[in-house]
Amino acid sequence: MSSGLTSEDMRLNTYKRWPVGFVAGRGSRLIDQDGREYVDLVAGIAVMSVGHSHPRVVQAIRDQAAELVHVSNLYETEPQRRLAERLGASTSGMRSFFCNSGAEAIECALKLARKHGAGRSRIIAADGSFHGRTFGALAATGQPSKRVAFEPNLPGFTHVPFGDAKALEEAMDDDVCAVLLEPIQGEAGVMIPPDGYLATARRLCDESGALLLLDEVQTGLGRTGRLFAHQHEGVVPDVMCLAKALGAGLPAGACLARPHVAETFRPGDHASTFGGGPVVCAAALAVLDVLEEERLVERSARLGASVLERLGSHRNVVVRGRGLLIGIEVGGGRARAVAEAAFARGVLVNDATPDVVRLCPPLNIPEDDLHGALDVVGEAIDEV
Repeated sequence: MSSGLTSEDMRLNTYKRWPVGFVAGRGSRLIDQDGREYVDLVAGIAVMSVGHSHPRVVQAIRDQAAELVHVSNLYETEPQRRLAERLGASTSGMRSFFCNSGAEAIECALKLARKHGAGRSRIIAADGSFHGRTFGALAATGQPSKRVAFEPNLPGFTHVPFGDAKALEEAMDDDVCAVLLEPIQGEAGVMIPPDGYLATARRLCDESGALLLLDEVQTGLGRTGRLFAHQHEGVVPDVMCLAKALGAGLPAGACLARPHVAETFRPGDHASTFGGGPVVCAAALAVLDVLEEERLVERSARLGASVLERLGSHRNVVVRGRGLLIGIEVGGGRARAVAEAAFARGVLVNDATPDVVRLCPPLNIPEDDLHGALDVVGEAIDEV
């Protein structure tokens, strides 16, 4: 018997959805229920870095699902072991804990930092940051508007202005166990700190004995034109969080730690029922293969430079970014209107803030699709 409720009535009211339903995706394009195609410059918010339904990823998922879908993390699986080895080889031997999302990776990092601190518990994070919506990640997030409805927040966090090395230095004390930063603040509107900021943070952590935790959930795996965004400054984090692009759309996250930090955890300190499952790890391994074989990290750097040059000549906007993580500051609270105008023309962009339109397309987007979509974005800006 029907209840008379629509499917929308049966879901919690947590998303402001666009008036479209997608049924298929191929490469840089999405197809809606009416058969209309859209060029996707959102990519699931920097998730679909190798495009929608990449054949290598699809085949890896199919093959692994036919063999083994799930066992408890009490047992070894070949895909998880191989993924840990691949990530370790890319990070000078960092060890991995696998989970299901960026927020979960952050939670793992916070627990690891607190235990490693051995009594030192305060964590410094940045104003404007976004680390997730679970209670620990939310407390670390430097956006009070996201925290206030859920107070009291988890204590022990100090927020300082992003990119302000002096403010960071003044906040350091002998009770600090870690500094948590995004190399680029994506949700804040693609905010890039001054050159040398991460290096200063690294030095301050070394001097005080605190850990440097880097949230590379949005910036990692080639998005900014390097495999990891912190490599632009040549720093090495103690702990790094990954997710988004790692699973090509499957729920995948990882908290990586340098060996001497990783040894802080003991069996029972942290766990995940589904984290690092065989199918997800097979997909992640395929993602890493595609990034390498199609040279998508280098492609991100090259295409990103051309996008910045092209959009930078547009009047009345400020453009910033690295690789294919681009922010267009349109001002006046007009970002949603620009996104709506682009949507009407068949291009998906994201209003990251009321003033900033964010572009984070698949790293393998065909250049014709990219430049045609940029024409549309320019028209949308002019219209608004």
